[in-house]
Amino acid sequence: MKKIKKDRRNGVTSIHQTGSESVTMPESIDNHQGRKGHSPTGRERIKLDLLIHDLKVPLAVIEAGLLSLMNKREKYGPVTEKQERVFERALRNTKVLKTLVNDALELGKSEEGMVNYSKFALSALIEQALEELFDLTDTNASEEIKCCAKLATLREVLKNRGILLLVEEELWCEQICQDHAKVKQILRNLLNNALKYRKSLIELRIDRTNTSVVFSVKDDGEGIPVAFHKKIFKCYFQMDPDARSSCSVRGHGLGLAGVMVLVEDLGGKLFLDSDEGLGTRFLVKLPLISRT
Repeated sequence: MKKIKKDRRNGVTSIHQTGSESVTMPESIDNHQGRKGHSPTGRERIKLDLLIHDLKVPLAVIEAGLLSLMNKREKYGPVTEKQERVFERALRNTKVLKTLVNDALELGKSEEGMVNYSKFALSALIEQALEELFDLTDTNASEEIKCCAKLATLREVLKNRGILLLVEEELWCEQICQDHAKVKQILRNLLNNALKYRKSLIELRIDRTNTSVVFSVKDDGEGIPVAFHKKIFKCYFQMDPDARSSCSVRGHGLGLAGVMVLVEDLGGKLFLDSDEGLGTRFLVKLPLISRT
């Protein structure tokens, strides 16, 4: 199994992997100050949670109705190919909304300090994050991932879609203790960003130390100028097109702000390695929780 050692020199955190070239990472992003004064509390939090929760019911009704129209043609009549494409697009966007609602609820729990630790297999976590990711963009890929019984098969499915999965077989089968829902949300958001901004390739790497699990998501996109490294973790932030010149990164916004909140509340660290024209790498280091 590959191990990771960490040391600090001159304000830089270096991640050294046994048997491979060391990768120098900048200091972890600290966003505690940016979060002060922005989180709703008391009655505001309750109202917001109720609003988000109430959105789940009409979304479920819409989804059920669309599925009925598509799957019960003997009852509702035949559907043309053009109508089916419209239904599929509507269903896909309903799933997007459901994911956003669930993410908002999970983020609210995190801000209230609610963490639900449990033991789960790393393989199940990664597969579910990938299924949910592709369920919104490529349903064929999602179905193929669900059918993957072996790591080698999953790697092949992902490779065909420009994603390299780098993980040891031993670690893949290992069980860890953390908050499953929050870790899955972190991974899905980082992978979603990588899909948006890559040119052709994404690298998902998983390692661990004696006390931590480390996830790395790297894309070969245009990259993020150093001047924007902290700003992209602010809610709704988008880069000024003039300021980033040829850099085409847009719309990170709430996704990365949410990732920051979740990582911090799980006691982890978030690292960013990127510059204009050099792609982007996010590295998340989360503590492994001991359960006796």
